[in-house]
Amino acid sequence: MNKMDLVAAIAEDTDLSKAKAAEVVDSVLSNIEKALKSHGELRLVGFGTFATAKREATTGRNPRTGEEIQIPASTTVRFKPGKSLKDSVN
Repeated sequence: MNKMDLVAAIAEDTDLSKAKAAEVVDSVLSNIEKALKSHGELRLVGFGTFATAKREATTGRNPRTGEEIQIPASTTVRFKPGKSLKDSVN
């Protein structure tokens, strides 16, 4: 499923137009981003938790040449599914 499939499913489930459903999806995603930027974590009870994690700088290798390269430190997003989500998938 991609974003447009999700928009279509939401539009069908809620009797909204696809344009309005797209606005809702965009708003949800935007607010998830804002929460992660400001708080570093977003908990959706029953669904899961989005959290930021810091990766330290490290040395890697270019697989093509074998040359060592420096991989800079970065912040990434992690997702831990909640019990209800885990149970519904199994």
